[in-house]
Amino acid sequence: MKSKPVRSSSPTSSPGRRRAVAASLTGLIGVGAAVGLGSPAAAAGGSYVALGDSYSSGTGTRSYISDGTSCQRSVYAYPSLDAASLGLALTFRACSGATVADVTNTQLSALSSSTAYVTISVGGNDAGFADVLTECAQPAWMSNCNGAIDGAQSIINNTLPGRLSTLYSSIRTKAPNAKVIVVGYPRIFNGEDCNAFTWFSPTEESRLNATADLLNSRTSSAAAARGFAFVNPTSKFVGHAVCDSPEWLNGLSSPVSESYHPNVAGHRDGYAVVTKPAFGVTLATGSGSATYSADAIAGGNRRYAAADRTIAPERFVAPDLTTPEAKGAAKRAGVDLRSRASIDAADRTWSQRQAAGAR
Repeated sequence: MKSKPVRSSSPTSSPGRRRAVAASLTGLIGVGAAVGLGSPAAAAGGSYVALGDSYSSGTGTRSYISDGTSCQRSVYAYPSLDAASLGLALTFRACSGATVADVTNTQLSALSSSTAYVTISVGGNDAGFADVLTECAQPAWMSNCNGAIDGAQSIINNTLPGRLSTLYSSIRTKAPNAKVIVVGYPRIFNGEDCNAFTWFSPTEESRLNATADLLNSRTSSAAAARGFAFVNPTSKFVGHAVCDSPEWLNGLSSPVSESYHPNVAGHRDGYAVVTKPAFGVTLATGSGSATYSADAIAGGNRRYAAADRTIAPERFVAPDLTTPEAKGAAKRAGVDLRSRASIDAADRTWSQRQAAGAR
């Protein structure tokens, strides 16, 4: 049964959320002190191209490079941290919202025979990551979370493997000498929902986590078939999911675009820790805690800006119980929208019914 106290009238002002925000600010201050004005001092270790979606671009870190796009690239994202620590020359192409097709059409042109290293995370948007979370965040009496998850799993099982195989073949063709590191996704949830304005049930959270595992499994298989390395961040994020303390993954946030993505700590202490060894490169002297320069990243991406602007940002939408659709669903379910107790009681009842149907 879903148990959900209302902690605050603001999604970011609960005690747990205040702790998470404070931790993020501390991380920003600590890491920000290491940001240089130019490229890392030692950038002679090889050419590194970072491809992929929002989990590679740095969405969720709340600090983005001004490059004329909505890609939300951040110096606090793991590609920047890895490049600086390893002394690699970074071309940062990952972009929020990117699908396999977007990577193919807008990012692969950065690869060449001189590319030494490639990282890529992609597939979540092909499976409708943001849309599934949007559906499941609503009260059970007005949503079809099981249907959304079933649809995503069908895409992951039946459609995505072929897309990834084609994409990985293209990467190998364009970067024949590169070490390619495919990066997976963490489990977002820990079995509770501490956010005042979302209604994820424990069963829904379990199924969403299982979907992340399925995505990693299919991605890992496709990477292995091409001879690429696969890095799975799942175990590193255990104890740091949404509503854990400390959170390395944002829950419902303000602005809402920050929601359900790794924060500064998630990239620094999670992703960067698991991806860095996969390069097989010794840390550049004196650059172990550095980040890559925002100016350097923006400058390197200017020639790609027009292509980047063709990528539609992913849009998680927070539940809105004031819409005609919500009012109609509430009427059918016998919910009094003026009463939080009525909203939550009906949600628990419908969640139980849907959980039974998902078994």
